[in-house]
Amino acid sequence: MTILMKIRGLQKSFGEQTILKNIDFDISNQERIGLVGYNGAGKTTLANILSGHIKADKGTVQTDRTLKIGYLLQSIEYSIHDFNSILTDDEGGKLYQLTSRLGLSKVQSWNSERLSHLSGGEKLKLALAHVWKTMPDLLILDEPTNHLDLKGISWLLEELQQYRGAVLIISHDRYFLDQSVSKILELEDGKLHTYQGNYSAYRQEKKRLYEERLHQYEVQQKQKERIESQIATLQNWSQKAHRDSTKQGSRSERRQLGFKEYHRVKAKKLDNQVKSKLKRLEQELEKNKAEKPQEAESVNFQFSSGEKRGKRIIEAKGLTKAFDGRTLFKDSHFYVKHGERIGLIGDNGCGKTTLVKMMLDAEPATAGTLWKSRSVKAAYLSQDVSDLSVDQTVAEVLNLSDRAEIANARTILANMGIKENRFHNEIGTFSLGERTRIKLAGMILKDYDLLILDEPTNHLDLPSREQLEQTLLEFQGTIIIVSHDLYFTDQLCNKLLVFENGRITRVETGLKDYRSRKKQRHAKRDEEERLRIENRMTAVLGELAGLTPQDPRYHELDQEFSELAKRKRAFLEKE
Repeated sequence: MTILMKIRGLQKSFGEQTILKNIDFDISNQERIGLVGYNGAGKTTLANILSGHIKADKGTVQTDRTLKIGYLLQSIEYSIHDFNSILTDDEGGKLYQLTSRLGLSKVQSWNSERLSHLSGGEKLKLALAHVWKTMPDLLILDEPTNHLDLKGISWLLEELQQYRGAVLIISHDRYFLDQSVSKILELEDGKLHTYQGNYSAYRQEKKRLYEERLHQYEVQQKQKERIESQIATLQNWSQKAHRDSTKQGSRSERRQLGFKEYHRVKAKKLDNQVKSKLKRLEQELEKNKAEKPQEAESVNFQFSSGEKRGKRIIEAKGLTKAFDGRTLFKDSHFYVKHGERIGLIGDNGCGKTTLVKMMLDAEPATAGTLWKSRSVKAAYLSQDVSDLSVDQTVAEVLNLSDRAEIANARTILANMGIKENRFHNEIGTFSLGERTRIKLAGMILKDYDLLILDEPTNHLDLPSREQLEQTLLEFQGTIIIVSHDLYFTDQLCNKLLVFENGRITRVETGLKDYRSRKKQRHAKRDEEERLRIENRMTAVLGELAGLTPQDPRYHELDQEFSELAKRKRAFLEKE
């Protein structure tokens, strides 16, 4: 395969913190590479260097001058001005074709008011379509599935299969990486490690290497203990021999000629033997100087919740919301009880984040009512943590003055993998995943009984996702979650609010059962439609049998039969 990009000796530091250390790798045409690592490991920094957005301190990025790079930034990086430019820069209408296939309708008619109310998924789809229409030689996609619904993810996977260029994907989405890449690059402690295969293969190989190194370490530790025991024994022998050589002995012994000289010579001989053996053992010990393999970084979250404050804490009656003549949902009735874990499910742009804002009194209802108990103490995690000021320090964002609270905050942040010496760093110096952890730390410091989390796993690395999931399962209060991470939602939520056909409906099951029942309903509906098609095909054939090709009705019926046959084939292909 043709090498599109050669990366040699890349180094990058921010202040005293070195992010990238002597990075070397190649990107070849048609390669599918996943770039993984903990939050703050330097993945986006590396992508920015490769795309030319920032410069490395040392090293080179060699490419052909004609190489065209398409770079999908994380959605937080795009402004309304950017989206206005994207919509106006569309010669030939390619953008509108792509956005339509992604599930966005009539984007050419979107004005500034509509663009100011884009959901996270709509922002990502617009940016993705803009990058895709340029058909670059190298695609760099930074968290491409954040906010994306199933339709968007399916489209992206299909397009990646057909795409003839190279792709570098930064993602924490296990399913997506398994389906899309054949090589994993892992950034760890500033160094790059290469693994062949998809994400699951990388995890298995990393686990195997860890266990192998741990076994080698344990074997070497036993060898080290044996050698150290032999060294101690030899040293004891040497010391005893020297003590014997200085003994006075009895009067009769002292009369014996050469007694002292005998022991001195014996001690010297033994000492030479001991020194020789010690030197050999010390050399062997140096060979067995293995370090214990580093265990995976652990992240700890722990929420506390207030006392139970009643059964229903939120209730909607006839709830309707519209923007600029576009109705998101209407005449919706539902409720939320204390202690429930509610998942908000629906396509991008259906109004999930808008409903969250309404629950927080940040958006008014167009019609109907949305009641929330006044005694509820709610915390909100926005999907892009964009409400954190990049110029403020961590200490300023958390707004703590009490010394005990500050000490507690430092401990919580340390448990989340953010070191104490970064407590006074500005938010702008942290990765988006680290900013999410800081926002979560602020929520943990207070006693809330309602957590409203909008795409909480966005930007979080996998250990953080798994730990957050476990912590939320133990939380005694109420949780309302917007997430396109199906695994996360299925594990966590025991009730759903489903956005479908312009309404919000409460569902009394988790995601897995809901999707299973929905699939069964669709299968039943498809079967009924297939039977209708077959019955109509039989009727059309009967009519055609009684006609000649010259009959005015013959051609019309023949066309109808062909269309029916196509629809039947489509059903068979689905099966």
